[in-house]
Amino acid sequence: MLPVSDQPDLFGESPALSAPTPSVKVRPAAQPLAARMRPRLLGDIVGQEHLTQADGLLTRLIKSNRFGSLIFYGPPGCGKTSFAEVIANETQSRFVRINAVMSNVAELRDILSTARRTPETPTLLFIDELHRFNKSQQDLLLPDVEEGYVRLIGATTHNPGFYVNPPLLSRSHLFRLQPLPTDAVASVLARALADTERGLGARGCTADAKVLADLAVLCDGDLRRALNALEVIALSLPEGAVLTEKELEVFARERRIRYDADEDEHYDTISAFIKS
Repeated sequence: MLPVSDQPDLFGESPALSAPTPSVKVRPAAQPLAARMRPRLLGDIVGQEHLTQADGLLTRLIKSNRFGSLIFYGPPGCGKTSFAEVIANETQSRFVRINAVMSNVAELRDILSTARRTPETPTLLFIDELHRFNKSQQDLLLPDVEEGYVRLIGATTHNPGFYVNPPLLSRSHLFRLQPLPTDAVASVLARALADTERGLGARGCTADAKVLADLAVLCDGDLRRALNALEVIALSLPEGAVLTEKELEVFARERRIRYDADEDEHYDTISAFIKS
């Protein structure tokens, strides 16, 4: 059990931020499939029915638009980022997203300063991998969270009880996300294959339910990984092809390839599969 780090911030300075725009923008076609297929509405999120049910606490908080800070805790690819983006869309908030691995104190101060200057537009600050912020970085958030200038949404794969400062944790609603079941992942994969607007529908590729379920199992319930794997496989085949177990064998041999937090290796992975 590791405590929150007291190490000083070691990240370099980042460029000054321009004022963020309200809500989440429409995603360009060049983005990875997992990003393009992220839900737009709370009802589109799969596999987390204990959080999305109509009479549930989270649903009521979003509908009333009266909530403070939220922390989502769960395994990779289970929907933490999707919840943050859906909440920003449904509450028409200014959405600012940072990753704790790459952010620094200077960037954080700039975001908080902008939020204080524009209190008429609610700022929703989404911090991915919140557990990677050290104690001083987390403490920096407290005054603006307390005063309501920003509403924090933190996402973490680590137990917040050990990695989030008690003062910040006490000011937040904590929601635990479950690993996604195979059928939930497979249903999104099927939708992505058919979706001509955001998915792979323009390629005309198809796959039977067993192939998609097997791909979901190979990805251990990580929906982001499964969607990006589906895209890799589909782009390596001719248009109109049928995805089979043979393609999954290729993916299974390469399943140790790791996507980093920002999916920077995504395009290199696609290239490697096409060349193979």
